[in-house]
Amino acid sequence: MAAAQASGGAVAVMVLCDIHPGERIWGYSRFLFGRFTLPGVPGLRFFKVLGAGYESGFGLRPSASRQGFFGVFDDDACADRFINDSSLMKGYRDHSREFFAVKLRVFSSRGSWSGMTLPATDAEPERGPIAALTRASIRPALARAFWKQAPLTQRSLEGAEGCLFAAGVGEAPLLRQATFTMWESVAHMDAYARSGAHLEAIKAAKLNNYFSESMFVRFVPYDAQGVWLERAYG
Repeated sequence: MAAAQASGGAVAVMVLCDIHPGERIWGYSRFLFGRFTLPGVPGLRFFKVLGAGYESGFGLRPSASRQGFFGVFDDDACADRFINDSSLMKGYRDHSREFFAVKLRVFSSRGSWSGMTLPATDAEPERGPIAALTRASIRPALARAFWKQAPLTQRSLEGAEGCLFAAGVGEAPLLRQATFTMWESVAHMDAYARSGAHLEAIKAAKLNNYFSESMFVRFVPYDAQGVWLERAYG
């Protein structure tokens, strides 16, 4: 069956939050049940309510407080209404010590996520920040081999020049993982992607067929708002 496409000027949204220590039961309930509040949201074509890793990228250790949301909307107006007015986002704001949201337009994409593809809607920017989303469904029989390499990639990302921040998110521990990153420029992202431990990990993934499905997308980020890792946006 052909993959569905979120095409025609679609706007993606990434939300990251760090739940207050005293509100973690609420946060856990949102991770389990928040998705059931989303069908029927105007203009929402695709969504994932996400857990988060303790560290900045793919990781074995889940975070007890960090969560995320990724969605694709028809247009800016639908994305703005969701970020500003939806019950899920209001709840995250009220119960979090940090809340960050950014709108995204695709300029490069390959692969799919639960059968959904994201075709490019913008040209590659000549300057300024970019964002990237790398996600994968890891084959259970190959998970142990994959995770032997992950710590090296993690350390290289943390020290990468031009990386503004990285956040590990995912649908399920160990097997369905993603990393969202923000970079100062395309050149900085390329320098990281084409060298060191990350390059070796890419080669190993292709050689060993670690993933049953994967997607890598580069975005032009805009209208960022909130606070993440003690830095204010918007």
